[in-house]
Amino acid sequence: MTTGDAAVKVRDVSHQFGEPGDPQFVRALLDTNLDITRGELLCLIGPSGCGKSTLLNMIGGLLAPSAGTVEVNNKLVRAPLPRDIAFVFQENALFPWCTVIENVKLGMVFQGVPKSEQDARAKKSLEAVGLKDFMNHYPAQLSGGMRQRAALARALSLETSILLMDEPFGALDEQTRMILGEDLSVLLAATGKTIVFVTHSLGEAVFLADRVAVFSARPGHIKEIIAVDEPHPRKPSFVTTEKFGKLRNTLYGLLHDEIRKAVEQSAMAGPGS
Repeated sequence: MTTGDAAVKVRDVSHQFGEPGDPQFVRALLDTNLDITRGELLCLIGPSGCGKSTLLNMIGGLLAPSAGTVEVNNKLVRAPLPRDIAFVFQENALFPWCTVIENVKLGMVFQGVPKSEQDARAKKSLEAVGLKDFMNHYPAQLSGGMRQRAALARALSLETSILLMDEPFGALDEQTRMILGEDLSVLLAATGKTIVFVTHSLGEAVFLADRVAVFSARPGHIKEIIAVDEPHPRKPSFVTTEKFGKLRNTLYGLLHDEIRKAVEQSAMAGPGS
């Protein structure tokens, strides 16, 4: 891959919270370099506290690096880029007093999409995630998986080239995660969006990703990048293949010692760390 193919360029990025000597000082990320290809789904995986979400937030312009630079679509990131990037978080953040379609439209209101375009775009995105028949329901009338689909529809309606997803299926049961993963693979194949996806699940990373960036324990850096040579959309049968098992085992081997280090760091830091 050449840098010209990159939707996102991360160069020598480090981040720390607080200053050395402060009781709460944390060096979260260290000397990280990464190119994310246009149209790929890249998973970030690593121990808790290794800087995965920190890096995602710096790509999205929610957090400034302590050192280094991030570029999105050849623009230096200094603030959020709502025309380029949409977020999907673990918490769906739907407003309970709004219907599903009203929740989807709210994202476009904040982005400044003309009102005349909002209805058609909202319906198109809801159809893409299988919620066309539930657009007039309220969040409380939906299952957890359906609420997360609504959050994904809101992000899709913004028609950005990049989606940043921070453990979007983490609060869901394993069966629902599996189905949503299959649907996300179909969406990736259909839309060609660039997706950066944070997860703690080895199986989810292998099933979804074109590449998996494996992070070390804190201060986090990319230990290795594993390619998953399997076309999208991924079939459910992929999880039963020898290739899937080998890739999952490779990730486990890379992460095992890093997770142990992270656990030891937490124990040394003591309660409240």
